[in-house]
Formats: sequence, structure tokens, C-alpha cells
Amino acid sequence: MKIALIGLIVGFIICVIIAPLCIKTTRKMKFGQNILSYVDKHFEKQGTPTMGGIMFVISLIVLYFVLGGYKYVLPSVLVVATCAYALLGFLDDYLKIRHKQNEGLKAYQKAVGQFGIAIILAIFMYKSPLIGGGILVPFSFDEFNVGFWIIVFSCFVFLAVTNAVNLTDGLDGLAGSVGATYLASFGAILFIYIGKLQGNGVGGEITQELLQVSYLIFAFTGALLGYICFNSYPAKIFMGDTGSLAIGGFIACSMAITKLYLYMPLIGLMFVLSTISVIMQVGYFKLTHKRIFKMAPLHHHFEQNGVHETKIVAIYIIITIVLGALCIAFSIS
Repeated sequence: MKIALIGLIVGFIICVIIAPLCIKTTRKMKFGQNILSYVDKHFEKQGTPTMGGIMFVISLIVLYFVLGGYKYVLPSVLVVATCAYALLGFLDDYLKIRHKQNEGLKAYQKAVGQFGIAIILAIFMYKSPLIGGGILVPFSFDEFNVGFWIIVFSCFVFLAVTNAVNLTDGLDGLAGSVGATYLASFGAILFIYIGKLQGNGVGGEITQELLQVSYLIFAFTGALLGYICFNSYPAKIFMGDTGSLAIGGFIACSMAITKLYLYMPLIGLMFVLSTISVIMQVGYFKLTHKRIFKMAPLHHHFEQNGVHETKIVAIYIIITIVLGALCIAFSIS
């Protein structure tokens, strides 16, 4: 736990230190965000520097080496997955800036990229003796094996989570704050699981690998907290798809390599609701040409109803904290 806390603090410090340089550089290179025309409440944010996700990705890479994660398989997979999704997001952001519009990669191009990364990771993890085809049941940590089907399930998880975080990134500080809160709870649950493994006499390679993963989870949480210092309302920089896909990739991969997939819809309910609200809105509109929400994802619906974005962010954080605390409590018992 001591190393995890050190990682969290150092991750925070690194991100805070490099943030001014990142903001200055993106402004100088005119890497400004283009705001969608129908998000009328955000017109004043036009031109705000983007690609801020680079800040916490760099922090993660630095701590990966500082904490010795490069000596282990699972932390290495986690960092590679995060960087792969960050690069895909970076390409999307770059094309948006170059073409001076809010569309970078085509939807199918981004989907192919996300799926390509997911399938490579899923096959590797299925074949790895450290992971295999197991899924852990929340709270009891009992494992059931789905065999080859874990590849299909993992791909679904990667696509769902990366898109969910991407959709949640719509208000100042929202995706970063919910992501940091989620990861803090998930990291605590991973510690509980490691403790139960050790209590059952399971030690050696797997517990060391999982411990290193937990250190990176808290390090990334710290980096996100550092980023939020500059992204909270009014934001000085946006994470862009560089950041949202990196966070989504990190969360999805951390679930996959620990086999704790099923905690995502429990702790990450706000991410799930963002996705469901978009699916409902699009589906209902195609059927009836009417809308369920004033705007989707859900946080924009609340905003259109007059709720200030800082209050929406606070509510999302509070709900995630409560859900995380409940999951931790039930996992301990």
C-alpha cells in the first residue's frame, strides 16, 4: 500500500509539473478544440487546447519505469494497451485539428482501430498462463472459466469501455474525475483480492504481478488528479480522444488482466449510463423521429435542463464514490 500511495503522489506531481508546458505547447501549435455546433452552451470553449491526455499518459510511462513495472508481464501489457489507445486517439485529434472540424477519423476507422487493438490484446491474454479464460465473480472472487469465449468477451469489454469513457468526456473535469474515482475504488478492490489470494496460500509470480498492476492503477489515478487541476471548470486544456481512449483502454485492460471484469458496471455506472443514453436516443429517434433526451449523452441532457456542469460533475463523482465504497465493503466481507 505504501508503494501505491507513493505512486499516486508522484503521478500527481509529474502531471502537475508537465501540465504548463503541455498547455503552452498545444497553444503555440494551435491544437485547439473545435466545438460541435449543436452544443450551444460550449461555444465559449472553442479553441481551448486539446490532446491533454498526453500529460497523464507520460506520467504513466515514467512511473512504469520508476516503479519497476517493466520487469513484469501484466503491468507491461497494461501500459502497452493504454499507449495503443492513446495513439489511436491522438491520430483522431490530429485529424480534427488539421481539418479544423470536430470529425477526425471516420466512425468505422476508429472502430476498426479499437477492435484491432482489442483482438490482439484479447488473444495474448487468453494464451497467457497468468490470465487465461477466467472471470472473477464480484465480492466472492470465485472464478469461472469461459475458455476461448473470453476473447469475444474481452473484445466487447474493450470496445464498450473505451467508447463509454469517450462519450462521458463532454464536460470540464467529468471523464477525468469519474475515471480517477473509479480507479481508486478498483485499485482498493484489487488489493483486497491480492490479500485473499495470499490468505489462501497463493503467492509467488501471480501476486507480484498483480501488486505491480495495483501500483500502476494508483499511479494513473494520481496522474488523473493532477490533470483535473487544469481540466476542472473552466478547463485550461481538454484531454481529447488522446486522453479518453487512453483512460478507457487503461480501465478495460486493468479489468482484463486481473479478471475483475464484472466490477465495471457496478462502480462505473456513470460510464454505462452515458453509453445507454446514446443508444436509447439514437434507437428511439430512428423508430419515431422523436427524442427521449434533450441531448445525449446523459450529462448534456442535464445541462440542457439548466444544471450547471460543475454540479453535474460533482453528482457523477459522488455516485461513483458511493458505488465504489459499497463494492469495497462487500468485497471485504
